[in-house]
Amino acid sequence: MDLSDPTRAVTPTLDGPVLAVLAAAGKPMTVGDVARVAARGSEIGIRRSLARLVEQGIVRATLVGRTQVHELNREHIAAEVAVTLAGLRNELWRRLRAEIHSWQLKPVYACVFGSAARGDGDDASDIDLLIVRPPGMVPGWEGQLDRLRDLVSASTGNQAQIVDLPVVQWLRPGSQYKRLVAEIRRDAIDLIGVSLRG
Repeated sequence: MDLSDPTRAVTPTLDGPVLAVLAAAGKPMTVGDVARVAARGSEIGIRRSLARLVEQGIVRATLVGRTQVHELNREHIAAEVAVTLAGLRNELWRRLRAEIHSWQLKPVYACVFGSAARGDGDDASDIDLLIVRPPGMVPGWEGQLDRLRDLVSASTGNQAQIVDLPVVQWLRPGSQYKRLVAEIRRDAIDLIGVSLRG
């Protein structure tokens, strides 16, 4: 799945990102407004998509003065699909949190980082996860990580790249982790625990 635009998993057309933008906005938007927020598409393409969606009744077009604005018709029977499209990334984070919270042996901290967190990867990008392991021997730990990898693959079609870091190395990262720590400080989406980023 392309986490920069998860709607591609459902439709290659601009209808997906246009509906996702309108569902997330919850307010009327001009064509230009939609084009600025949408993950892809030219203003001309988005204008055409909006016109088609107005014809289908899932988008309402209204004149405000001399400007036409568009909003999701939340009474339309397909409106819930648009809301789902708008929330695909958040649904993935929810699933990852639920999986990690279900573990008998919970990490001290876990997050998504890299292109998945930034939203600038593509359908071939790995989903990078940092899992900070509690101190001591952790029997069953590898099995939990395998379940997490399987969940990422089943939910997105992408591979999970897991950085499994002992808590001591997270608290006192060596020079080899300098880039990782900087990336996490900048982009991380926390999944469990309190970030020790400082």
